[in-house]
Amino acid sequence: MTQIKSAPLDNTDYSPPHKDITAVLVLEDGQVFWGYGIGKAGDVVGEVCFNTAMTGYQEILTDPSYTGQIITFTFPHIGNVGTNPEDIETTGPAALGMVIREDITSPSNFRNNQPLNDWCRERGLVGISGVDTRRLTRFIRINGAPNGVICHNPEGRFDIPALLEKARAWPGLKGMDLALDVTCKEPYSWEESCWSLGTGYGKLEQPRAHVVAVDYGIKRNILRCLASAGARVTVVPAQTSAEDILALKPDGIFLSNGPGDPAATGVYAIPVIRTLLDSGIPMFGICLGHQLLALAMGGKTEKMHQGHRGANHPVMDYNTNKVEITSMNHGFVVDKESLPENARISHISLFDQTLCGLELTDRPAFSVQHHPEASPGPKDSHYLFDRFMEMIEKHA
Repeated sequence: MTQIKSAPLDNTDYSPPHKDITAVLVLEDGQVFWGYGIGKAGDVVGEVCFNTAMTGYQEILTDPSYTGQIITFTFPHIGNVGTNPEDIETTGPAALGMVIREDITSPSNFRNNQPLNDWCRERGLVGISGVDTRRLTRFIRINGAPNGVICHNPEGRFDIPALLEKARAWPGLKGMDLALDVTCKEPYSWEESCWSLGTGYGKLEQPRAHVVAVDYGIKRNILRCLASAGARVTVVPAQTSAEDILALKPDGIFLSNGPGDPAATGVYAIPVIRTLLDSGIPMFGICLGHQLLALAMGGKTEKMHQGHRGANHPVMDYNTNKVEITSMNHGFVVDKESLPENARISHISLFDQTLCGLELTDRPAFSVQHHPEASPGPKDSHYLFDRFMEMIEKHA
């Protein structure tokens, strides 16, 4: 496939470079990337980020933490193993769309059920191929994640000025609460455990404890890992009160991952978390849940320049002095200098020394920024779920 060059910043001729063009990516600074449409026809606007993972594109596209975002995959061969009904993290809203380098090839994998392009079309995902993803990624690394619009029009007609205006008008993720867009509507129980080759997903047989998981955009594999560790899980919506959570008589409380600005979600989440901390019930948070725990303790969060999104991020666990290869997906981070005296740093990123985990010294609570349920290591961080269960049993 011929790579389509992006338009220069001062370009005023917005005509597609040739008649086969069916999609365009327009950034808020005026850059125009031409290409070929993927998935559903139409347009989407959001924050354009990049993910460096070489595998797991289906899990990435269905991760609720990507709500409001357009994913640029730095790995060029996306779609080559197709899709299946098992490797999904949610059935609801997730990533808005994707940007890739090469055409989607015919799937080649024994677990394939449907080509990626058809799967995207059914899920309403808009995408573009043929983009110089190296150039786009370098731009994001230098300038930060921009607003952008993908427009897929099979007839090749595009109103570039209107798309540019749409990108510039989008408010951005800072200050945006998106947890309410992806949280469950009603409480539900979860007993499905992790997947094994030949047998598929298992089922919790002998529960060790009852865990209430607050759903800010929870990934299914987090629930599976909790079940595999022995937790009978009750999932509750993001705005569930502390009184209603405590009425469920949990042995442990889990704060889930999710999208958006933690400070915005914290408006209603922080008072609840503080009450739950005061109850003395063991607590474990991941990603957004980690950030919300830090905010509830009096810490601060801030928007990152480009974020961490990939499956090869080295993290040091100060409890064991071991380095874990982790999966990450976040655009906000906890300011480690803002942590109170009753919190200690438990994990740190070896890429940029950002905070990746914390523990309370006076209460049974801890959290991590990375995703231990993912499998980049492949299971370097799964011990955290066992650590949570051990904490629960210790404080029973």
